[in-house]
Amino acid sequence: MTANEVLSMYENLATVTGQMASAAQAGDWKNFEQLGAEAKVEARVAATGVPALDGAKRLRKIDLLKQLMANDRAIRDVTDPWMGQLDRAMQAH
Repeated sequence: MTANEVLSMYENLATVTGQMASAAQAGDWKNFEQLGAEAKVEARVAATGVPALDGAKRLRKIDLLKQLMANDRAIRDVTDPWMGQLDRAMQAH
């Protein structure tokens, strides 16, 4: 995997997870699930390992990872309260 392929993968993941956050905020769970499947396929590439990056490419990768973490936080802001409600409902029955 080349440095450009690594950055492309992270850019794609940042885009997809941003779309997932928007879908979660809109309550569009069907689209959220489809985007999650797309993100999983994209992330599989990283499972085989990615080369270390230097200079500007390394800084771009760090920026993309920060975007991914922010998208994850936005998704969790929507799903965590909902999951807590589900847990409480399950315990009540």
